[in-house]
Amino acid sequence: MTGASRRSAHGRIKSSSSSSGGDSLRYPPRIRRGGKGKELVSIGAFKSNLKILVGLMLLGIAIIYFVINRIVVSHESQRQPPRVITPFPAPKLMDLSMFQGEHKESLYWGTYRPHVYFGVRARTPQSLVAGLMWLGVKDEMYVMRHFCENSDDLSSFGWREHNGRDFGRQELVENDMILETSFVKSKGDGSSGYGGDWSVRIDVKNKGLSGDAKRSAHLFFYLADEGGSVLNLGRDALDFQGSSLLVSGSREDVGDWQIHLRSENQLETHYSGFNTPHIYNLSDLVQRNLALQARKFGRLQLSDTSEDSSNIYVFQISGKLPFTIDIPFVSGIRGESSNVEKRLKSLTGLPLSDLLRKKHREFDAKFTECFNISEEHDSETVRVGKTAMANMIGGIGYFYGQSKIYVPKSSQASISPESGDNHLLYWPAELYTAVPSRPFFPRGFLWDEGFHQLLIWRWDFRMTLDIVGHWLDLLNIDGWIPREQILGAEALSKVPEEFVVQYPSNGNPPTLFLVIRDLIDGIKTEKFIASEKDEILSFLERASVRLDAWFQWFNTSQTGKERGSYFWHGRDNTTTRELNPKTLSSGLDDYPRASHPSEDERHVDLRCWMYLAADCMHSITELLGKEDKFSKEDYNSTATLLSNFDLLNQMHYDKDHGAYFDFGNHTEKVKLVWKEVISENGHLSRQLVRKTSGKPKLRLVPQVGYVSFFPFMSRIIPAESPILEKQLDLISNRSILWSDYGLVSLAKTSSMYMKRNTEHDAPYWRGPIWMNMNYMILSSLHHYSTVDGPYSDKARAIYKELRSNLIRNVVRNYYETGYIWEQYDQDKGTGKGTRLFTGWSALTLLIMSEEYPIF
Repeated sequence: MTGASRRSAHGRIKSSSSSSGGDSLRYPPRIRRGGKGKELVSIGAFKSNLKILVGLMLLGIAIIYFVINRIVVSHESQRQPPRVITPFPAPKLMDLSMFQGEHKESLYWGTYRPHVYFGVRARTPQSLVAGLMWLGVKDEMYVMRHFCENSDDLSSFGWREHNGRDFGRQELVENDMILETSFVKSKGDGSSGYGGDWSVRIDVKNKGLSGDAKRSAHLFFYLADEGGSVLNLGRDALDFQGSSLLVSGSREDVGDWQIHLRSENQLETHYSGFNTPHIYNLSDLVQRNLALQARKFGRLQLSDTSEDSSNIYVFQISGKLPFTIDIPFVSGIRGESSNVEKRLKSLTGLPLSDLLRKKHREFDAKFTECFNISEEHDSETVRVGKTAMANMIGGIGYFYGQSKIYVPKSSQASISPESGDNHLLYWPAELYTAVPSRPFFPRGFLWDEGFHQLLIWRWDFRMTLDIVGHWLDLLNIDGWIPREQILGAEALSKVPEEFVVQYPSNGNPPTLFLVIRDLIDGIKTEKFIASEKDEILSFLERASVRLDAWFQWFNTSQTGKERGSYFWHGRDNTTTRELNPKTLSSGLDDYPRASHPSEDERHVDLRCWMYLAADCMHSITELLGKEDKFSKEDYNSTATLLSNFDLLNQMHYDKDHGAYFDFGNHTEKVKLVWKEVISENGHLSRQLVRKTSGKPKLRLVPQVGYVSFFPFMSRIIPAESPILEKQLDLISNRSILWSDYGLVSLAKTSSMYMKRNTEHDAPYWRGPIWMNMNYMILSSLHHYSTVDGPYSDKARAIYKELRSNLIRNVVRNYYETGYIWEQYDQDKGTGKGTRLFTGWSALTLLIMSEEYPIF
């Protein structure tokens, strides 16, 4: 009781005779204790006020605690990265023991720079990097060849042999000159540094044209230390007398190392040293150096100078054709050991020739063992198969860096200044991956990779597990993987900025489940020996939690409004420039979907991908005995739901067309028209804009094409169903999809067939022939031709003709152009898109050997 209360109580006391009066009701009851004037507050009142006091104190403490806690949480949230850039909280696959030790060391050095014509690096950040440039001629002007470019007019280039581990041989054909680059590794007597020694042989030959004997060639071989360590120039780098120490250095990973040059030909050498943290602009630095020398002295040679603390040295090697040079790398050097000279001799001259011949024979033997190509194929066809295999393996790269992840404006307050104005940086990560195309797509693409691995695991399943493990280690805490990996300065330098940022709402077909289920099928059919089976099971044991999270991300973020329906997120529902808003996340880019994107869409291809994923996860849980662990998601029931033939037909089947379609808000009455537009700076211009003349409504989207055959590819259609016959009729109809070169991507009768999507976007998946989808359709034709049913003979006849058409066209184009192509023309079968597309176009080899996955 406060002081004021006490005064009020004592000042207003009345006698007992009036205790029942009005004033007495304002005070709590009192009792007399002791003598006269000793009146005290009752015990009940005291307890009541004490409770109030304690309550107020506790409330104050709670408020203080709440404020402090909010401050702490606020600081913690500032320290912790947003979820989208938080790694998945599980042990990394690349920490498994199977990827350590001998396996890791055997893959340490490699031709892991697919974006350059020839390059060597280690599978480590801040590596020692080697590469080759040369002077070519275009339009009677010298041009520097370094990065693989689609615009370069090389008659042909690519790997002719490559085993992915310690050997590769490549041919580069330009005008009247052929460069053959060979790469080989050696552990020798075990005295070398980590990863062993390696050597590069470069044969420069006349193409066989008359009058070329006096032609000179200028090669530029370089060494760069990405970590910035200073390199030491060899004392005899300028005075080449058949053997020179070019450059040396020391690294923590390989110890002291040296690079030498050896040749029996008369050569002239020059050099230039640079100090720069970047190598992606190295060819520009070399060209400026040469141009300055040419202006000053009239000579096309490097300046023979070095910048202070040079971490890059470029060596010009010039000579008359033909000539051969060997460039050996030796590591782990200790003192002046004579062992170094012994190792150098084993990697140059005749010993190197013998080693390369041995590796050539081993490659041929392994190719025959891995791919049972029947005698129906002639030697020219088999050669194309070997080229496809070699380029797939030789196109594997190692990248390190941080992806850029889009952040909506509402979240941009949390973006750190160094991250940029519309993105966050993913954690620094490494990626070992095959690439779709060295000249145009020399980086990792998620949905391409599953197709790549269908080929690679048959060559070396441990490499496949290594690659898939790297991809799954990129999973974030929500179960999302960025679909395109642009890691490191070199990769970023080749991609326009607007295409670099990745969107965390967007997925990509989960094709890694294709190869995982293929491996599981290999276990069930005893394609692996016991030790190999154990390795795969060990991998799946750790991978299962990440695969589960990946599946859950798809199954929550890409679901549609109807049970069992899905749609690709990321379509632009505001664009007025695209004839049909692209669906980049589907991998099928401009394939026509509903004309007006909405959340009412149902995409039949994604539904089938989800069936594959659920069925594969069910197989994994069965194989590992983990049904209880993943009981939160009954994969078997999900797979059963998505393969329910009646439900599929209710959602996606069109009886009139006999085809499966997407569903969405759609009208066929759209077109691109020219319109005069005033830009922000007041200039008047003409632009192609979309005009809609009909009101869209919810309906099936009547576009027959690759998407229509996903239920067929998924083998959901029963072998006895009349719908299967209608699918076969659509496939073989020359007026719809059939051509003499393969199945076209969109029906010739479609309203969108070969229509441009914008003024600048030519049709991509609207007609051209693509090998990955043809392979999957061919795979199901093979399946239906071997199962009992009324249409097996029909499926077999279509299968044989389609297979023959695909193989014949790819082989013909290869010998006519020197390349395997990204896509093939829908009318003439000629190669289109980017050349040297030995990503999923290399599936031609599996078609030759009739190796098909269980979709």
